Amino acid sequence: MSLITLQSVKKDFGIKEILKDANFSLDANDKVGLIGTNGSGKSTLLKMIAGLEPIDEGQFLVNSGAKIIYLPQQPDLDDEHTVLQQVFADSGENMALVREYEEISDKLAHYPEDNQLMSRLSVVMQRMDATGAWELETNAKIILSKLGITDFDAIVGTLSGGYRKRIALATALLSEPDLLLMDEPTNHLDANSVEWLQSYLNRYRGALLLITHDRYFLDRVTNRIIEIDRGDIYTYGGNYSYYLEKKAEAEESAVSSQRKFQGVLRRELEWLKRGPKARSTKQKARIDRISDMQATEFKQAQGKVDIATASRRIGKKVIEINNISKGYGNRTLIKDFTYEFSPEDRIGIIGGNGAGKSTLMDIITGRLQPDTGSVDIGTTIHIGYFDQHSEELLTALNENQRVIDYIKEEGEQVKIADGTTISASQMLERFLFPGNQQYAPIHKLSGGEKRRLFLLRVLMSAPNVLILDEPTNDLDVQTLAVLEEYLEDFNGCVIVVSHDRYFLDRTVDTIFALEEGGNIRQYPGNYSVYLDYKKAEEEKQQATVNTKEKPKNQQTQPTETQTKETPKKKRLSTWERREFEQLEDKIAQLETEKAEAEKAMANVPAGNYTQVQKLYEQVEALKQAIDQATERWLELAEIES
Repeated sequence: MSLITLQSVKKDFGIKEILKDANFSLDANDKVGLIGTNGSGKSTLLKMIAGLEPIDEGQFLVNSGAKIIYLPQQPDLDDEHTVLQQVFADSGENMALVREYEEISDKLAHYPEDNQLMSRLSVVMQRMDATGAWELETNAKIILSKLGITDFDAIVGTLSGGYRKRIALATALLSEPDLLLMDEPTNHLDANSVEWLQSYLNRYRGALLLITHDRYFLDRVTNRIIEIDRGDIYTYGGNYSYYLEKKAEAEESAVSSQRKFQGVLRRELEWLKRGPKARSTKQKARIDRISDMQATEFKQAQGKVDIATASRRIGKKVIEINNISKGYGNRTLIKDFTYEFSPEDRIGIIGGNGAGKSTLMDIITGRLQPDTGSVDIGTTIHIGYFDQHSEELLTALNENQRVIDYIKEEGEQVKIADGTTISASQMLERFLFPGNQQYAPIHKLSGGEKRRLFLLRVLMSAPNVLILDEPTNDLDVQTLAVLEEYLEDFNGCVIVVSHDRYFLDRTVDTIFALEEGGNIRQYPGNYSVYLDYKKAEEEKQQATVNTKEKPKNQQTQPTETQTKETPKKKRLSTWERREFEQLEDKIAQLETEKAEAEKAMANVPAGNYTQVQKLYEQVEALKQAIDQATERWLELAEIES
């Protein structure tokens, strides 16, 4: 059953035709990746489906009763709300009940003998049982925790853009719509959160339509790819790997067809030049056919960013970091770090959100001074810094400046890798900015196009040290693939901060992991190799723990010093204890329902595919509910023990 259908939809922004004659539909079980070059209209299409952007022509049909939730790149949140209030903002009565329960519990902690409060608490708890509010809050806290948010009472207005995006993501997931539209959901997530989201969406019962630059994520979550290519829409029934295979075959076939067509046309023109007498009907028809063939236009292969900028000579001394430290307040981000970069280095820097990755980059480039230590940069070094805030920089400072004028500030002429010189306009064309876009103001560009423009300017400066801070945010997968090829042959040092696992695997050979306490640990190899190291370390640590464990009756009593150093044990709150007690019964009930559904599915008469599908979806939903409830029970049990 189709949730939405687009029929002959057109969209045109004047300087660019987004959709010419779009036709496609999304079914209830579709998990679709939307791809295309920056500025091709991916985000616009999501907004059209969400009802935020009108269509120019055609029909957009939505299945009656279908719930559609849209997660934009820059979500609009209420700055006055707490995290939990924001997540439950659209939950109506359930949110009011949860809020009232917490307020009463807080008062009872101060006035435990107040009978009126106890009576009111009992009424609220009964209503929460009836409406399922307990489960809603449990699921919300699980999702927020998995996305790296643990302070549920934090005020939204005090949080960074990355945290706000994660809160919006949690809100969207909790709403469980029939169709979830997601624009770059992995931006601002660390690798662990991306892995969790990937697993969650694999179990998600609703339909998905998402834009992402993370090719591992795209490959493992989607079962269908829709590509926007210069106003046309193409559908591929498989994941990203399947799309790449079929796309290559289609382009090869198109080239072959065009060659055959040109061969036929050449022979027909030769016949025409011989001056045949156009007396018969057949000869007239043949001449008309030749005219039609001459008027036929073939769509060329999609444009590809051409990164062929020159780089300058690099000496032996690149960047020397000597015993640097940096902290804010009581928190140390970088502690006693020393490293000497070489011209051949390909370094990937990873760590959780707020671990200090961008801080380290700013210290290396001189934008920020360390608390202690020094940074010494070689005399031949020219740093190109592509940072994650480049779009904000372009928008804030140059929004009315023309694209070509922004590039000409770096140079009217550009020297490219083969030593020849081309104009700024020609260089823009190589970066997929056609003539009409070059004279448009920067604010007319999409977010991804602004990032691509800034990348061009960075590369035009001919750096010999490239520092890329989250380069994959908002760049399309086609540009990323070309950038990866460029970095393979780049004559200089490359330092990358990224959460994109695919990009790190392609571009680096050493990992710097920022750990707790400001320590920076080095691992040889790319990101996948780093994961293998971490897994081996964890297995070794677990084996050591198992070896050292003794039976309880053989364990010695802790010394007075050990007792003092043991942190104060966290206890379950009133609400958490209540939740803990209810979870065992809930898990047992879910297991019973799952067994009954599986039994019913086995007894469905042959040929009744509709009933089998319905029961299958019920079983999958129960499995997901059991997993979530069990995970929460384990968290609470650990606190209780």
